Amino acid sequence: MNGELNAACIIQHAKVIAKGFTETHVPTLLMLTVSELGEALEADRKDIHANRELFEDAKQRLLDPNTGYHPAYIKQELKRHFEEDIKNSFEDEIADTFLRLMDLCGAYNIDIEYYIRQKQAYNELREYKHGKKY
Repeated sequence: MNGELNAACIIQHAKVIAKGFTETHVPTLLMLTVSELGEALEADRKDIHANRELFEDAKQRLLDPNTGYHPAYIKQELKRHFEEDIKNSFEDEIADTFLRLMDLCGAYNIDIEYYIRQKQAYNELREYKHGKKY
């Protein structure tokens, strides 16, 4: 890790603030993260997964400079295709979970890269399955 994740957390927090979400109460931020995991669980239970290929094909067509599409039309269509092909899917909800955690790290200036490295090093010192059944 080279600082990119920490920088991305700061940027994510700034984006959240720019959209008007100013919540910094830790219990609320944690529960919002947990709710995204619950949504991911439900999407998986219902076998709702993103159609990345369909979305990327549509995006490529829309962003082709030879089409001459108006920027407002491109924006509208990209939004529509995201909503049809990705939104509320398992993958989308996992992404939401990461974004919530990144916002929290950015809000509290947590050097998450440092803590990930330390936790990985600690886990290397632990026994198989950390001594647990599962």
